[in-house]
Amino acid sequence: MPTNTSTTLFIACAALGREVKDIIRRHGWDAEFEAIDAKLHLQPARIGPAVEQRLKNTQGKYERTVVVYGHCGAFDLDNILRKYGAVRPSGPHCYEMFGGEEFTRAMEEEVGTFILTDFLVHAWHKFVVQGLKMDKRPELQQLLFAHYKRMVYFTQEENNAALSERAREIAASIGLELEIRHVGYGDLERRLVAIMEDREQPVTSMTHDDFSMTAYPVAEASLPG
Repeated sequence: MPTNTSTTLFIACAALGREVKDIIRRHGWDAEFEAIDAKLHLQPARIGPAVEQRLKNTQGKYERTVVVYGHCGAFDLDNILRKYGAVRPSGPHCYEMFGGEEFTRAMEEEVGTFILTDFLVHAWHKFVVQGLKMDKRPELQQLLFAHYKRMVYFTQEENNAALSERAREIAASIGLELEIRHVGYGDLERRLVAIMEDREQPVTSMTHDDFSMTAYPVAEASLPG
């Protein structure tokens, strides 16, 4: 039997942590929250083991465990979730989760689109510039961004002038035009609500197209018991 007073545990990538905690508060869910360092995206083979360790540590303590990750290059993640009876929101990554059909439109308009989120704007220097070692090897910027044609900023906070200005600085620093599109929490929130209500999650063509089904398999949204 579960031993915690809260019925649900959310284990989330820290890149989605602020939004997930806000969604939990907005819906009044009886839940606890744990975050995993977003820097693991730079070494995605470490995501699965980090998630599994959290699942081991909390096994049997909650009625339901929701792991808030996309596929994110962690090819073992969905098998780990099935092993522990945990579920995750459908989708390959947070850009598709936040953007939903707006992400589909952005990719159809220009496949060479680099997506920003509030988290990535906040953490750009630490997560991208330092994380990809562009601060030590500036020539890497051209190599890493050579095939991008534009930058689209999917905002979670609406009309945040400081974040918008920072996003413009980021785009200018790598020579890309910037578009700003407010998407809020998008399909991330809708999918978490569906999980909590034991309903089928909403998806888009980018969630289930042939490429993402091969490279980004979607977890089964079944609950234990």
